Amino acid sequence: MGSYDVVVAGGGHNGLVAAAYLAGAGRRVLVLERYAHVGGLAVSARAFPGVDVRLSRYSYLVSLLPTQIVRDLGLDLELRRRRYASYTPKGDTGLLVDNEDDLRTAASFRNVTGGEADHAAWRRFYGMTAEVARALALTLLQPLRPQAEIERLVGQEAWRDLFARPIGETVDERFRDDTVRGVVLTDALIGTFADPATDLLANRCFLYHVIGDGTGDWNVPVGGMGAVSGALEAAARRAGAEIRTGAEIVGISPSGEVTFVADDGEHTVSGGHVLVNLPPAVLDRVMGRPETVPEGAQLKVNMVLTRLPRLKDAAVDPRAAFSGTFHINEGRDQLAAAYEQAARGEIPELPPAEVYCHSLTDASILGPGLRGRAETMTLFGLHLPARLFRKNPDKARKLALDATFASMNAVLAEPIEDCLLTAPDGTPCVEVKTPVDLERDAGLPGGHIFHTDLSWPYAEDGGWGVETEHERILMCGAGARRGGGVSGIGGHNAAMALLRG
Repeated sequence: MGSYDVVVAGGGHNGLVAAAYLAGAGRRVLVLERYAHVGGLAVSARAFPGVDVRLSRYSYLVSLLPTQIVRDLGLDLELRRRRYASYTPKGDTGLLVDNEDDLRTAASFRNVTGGEADHAAWRRFYGMTAEVARALALTLLQPLRPQAEIERLVGQEAWRDLFARPIGETVDERFRDDTVRGVVLTDALIGTFADPATDLLANRCFLYHVIGDGTGDWNVPVGGMGAVSGALEAAARRAGAEIRTGAEIVGISPSGEVTFVADDGEHTVSGGHVLVNLPPAVLDRVMGRPETVPEGAQLKVNMVLTRLPRLKDAAVDPRAAFSGTFHINEGRDQLAAAYEQAARGEIPELPPAEVYCHSLTDASILGPGLRGRAETMTLFGLHLPARLFRKNPDKARKLALDATFASMNAVLAEPIEDCLLTAPDGTPCVEVKTPVDLERDAGLPGGHIFHTDLSWPYAEDGGWGVETEHERILMCGAGARRGGGVSGIGGHNAAMALLRG
């Protein structure tokens, strides 16, 4: 039986961050990963046989990864800011938010809403969230602070509007136009099945989508998400961490013993500490406890196109509309209707969704023969909880895709199906992942992309937000108190909990 200072259970991005910090500090570290590759869901893949495109198959943008981690670990990584934040079709026009041209954004608001009020409210609201982002970003890589201290840090107005009351109430009070309200609310619903008018879970989701690295920017990783994991793996190995893939963890004991199965049989190693980069439900399973399975709520569709679809709005270049977040039937009332249908057990008639095209910002993910001849498109659908796919996964997946394509086509000037690239085997380049698919293919209980419901970034009992009831076992990312998506925050904080106490 091998012995290590630290065994990291799971080689996702947070596990790699923790391994790099700890090995760099002189600890003997072993990372165990069940797949043949590390990176978890932050990977790039050629999803369509014979099509030379490296898609960010699951996770696809970077916001929460702190610059401090990139700098500390010397990551060879380029993140590109998207010029256009979003475009939202409305009839034959649309709302374009241009990060580099406020006058153009103001004109677009005026055209869509018929006045100046909502643009002024937008500037005030996102000015406030920018201040919250700068304040909270300083705390995410530190021990947890009590609620009262965070309240003082963000200020009374932001506490009331983003923390204390449902985000839906705040949005209804601040904005008049249904389209504008919906654009704001989508950040509260990514991967989260909640009613923003009543459920503070939507507030927590919103916060983690607007505070990343102190700016809230959602950036494109050059080379795809696999480049992020590749840089983290290189940093961990460079620091001296041992990484073993093809090692499925089947047991973790409170004493620090970890049992795993590989091609050459079953093995047990011992760690002074075990850092768990597994979903909490999986940790329950490997520790022999009853599992509490969360519920994910999204549809992920990866596509390769021969060209961008035409828009009803002739005043906007499709390259601008699709390089940011393109909102589909995500007005406030449309979001509410879809939530009500899904809560009744029905696939929404016109599912709200959003798309963006990675290749417009980073053409390196396209093979040389496809550059200038193809574009990628990633779709993320809202209000599609796992319960809708349990009874008949294949039938429900098809119904959800058909409804989602109908939703897209309702706002485009031509069917999206006419723009799909055909693979050499004659099939269109469309890959669909429901929560049930993510549970089966990626090992995510309930298909929950955050592994469990997101928590507030504070706690009365302090700590780093990674502690468990067992002194030698710490959470490392999945299930840690802070972070969501690709952040590295949980990995950093688990490492600091060991190094600094």
